[in-house]
Amino acid sequence: MPVHHLPAHAEIAITAGSRGITNIVEILRSAVETLKQMGFKPFLVPAMGSHGGATDRGQLNVLKHLGITETSVGAPIRSSMETELLGHTSNGKPVYMDKIAFSANGIIVINRVKAHTAFRGKIESGLSKMITIGLGKRKGASFVHSDGALKMAENIESVSKFALENSNIQMGLAVVENGYEATAEVVGINKRDWHKQEAELLQQSKAMMPGLPVDNIHLLIVEEMGKTFSGTGMDPNIIGRWRINGVPEPESPEIKKIAVLDLSASSFGNAQGIGLADFTTMRLFNKIDRKSTYTNALTSTYLQRAMIPLIYETEQETIETALQSLGPDTDIESLKIVQIPNTLHLESVFVSRAVLKELEQSNKEFEVVGRHLLSFDKNHDLENKLTVTSR
Repeated sequence: MPVHHLPAHAEIAITAGSRGITNIVEILRSAVETLKQMGFKPFLVPAMGSHGGATDRGQLNVLKHLGITETSVGAPIRSSMETELLGHTSNGKPVYMDKIAFSANGIIVINRVKAHTAFRGKIESGLSKMITIGLGKRKGASFVHSDGALKMAENIESVSKFALENSNIQMGLAVVENGYEATAEVVGINKRDWHKQEAELLQQSKAMMPGLPVDNIHLLIVEEMGKTFSGTGMDPNIIGRWRINGVPEPESPEIKKIAVLDLSASSFGNAQGIGLADFTTMRLFNKIDRKSTYTNALTSTYLQRAMIPLIYETEQETIETALQSLGPDTDIESLKIVQIPNTLHLESVFVSRAVLKELEQSNKEFEVVGRHLLSFDKNHDLENKLTVTSR
């Protein structure tokens, strides 16, 4: 670590985000222990933009639900939405930073590097985004998003560059996960090669990104959405939907209808991304915290992603209506239907016979581990999912 030049007992702020990163508690605890061994005083700061309802208490609650507490990491957590204006980039963009972190002797930025859910660039979701949007809190996040998705990559790079040059950031720890959500690599990033190293890790992450078993799907059923699975509730990189004004939709995968059945408790009611679906359940709708969801949507400026799809009382009615919406002459037996637990955990999925037939004719490796009929319990909620599991 390049922190040896800091005075003894220097306070070091470590960033903690709102994403469900595997092993994040162990990674944060290891960073804390290492810094303590070096004679420093580490503490954590929530770095998650407007998440948690854009309140200091709300962001502490998000961390607690992720298992990140003062006890689990061995360090204090100091939460505040107050920011310090560091200055402006060459194109006039203001650069904000969490006031508590800025006041520390040093900052270590920790985050997962992966494809972003709203834009493409050399740098997407990762350490630089954690600086600009995470540490920037709601105010910083709003300015970075204000020019729209097509300018996001440029804004994140320029704002993070300014912050690196005008703050006490010491280094970064980049987490790269494989297609099974397991930690593949934890890499130290120095300030000198920050953006170059992050760009290289992004390509590594994309090469390991999971995907759906086939590219053309009539109906995708998502059992659960939520912020711990994706910043957008359902990862647009997986479902092939951006729903951002002015941004063309991806060519693949092509999914005609999406039904989402439930909202993760770890989202605390934040249903950002619900607008990516066509159908949903009353159960999910009743869990939505509109303030939290709207705050997230307004900060990102992607309002369509928070718009409510068609709502039905039960999972059965939701799924049956989604199937009917495909057309009156639709042959159910020929439909390509895929059911997933969420957009993050894709190692095992349920598929219809038509999908299985396509997989059998492809060169993809998969294993059939069981066959089930679609049935519902007495409360009309999904009990036994679809036809066959593949991976």
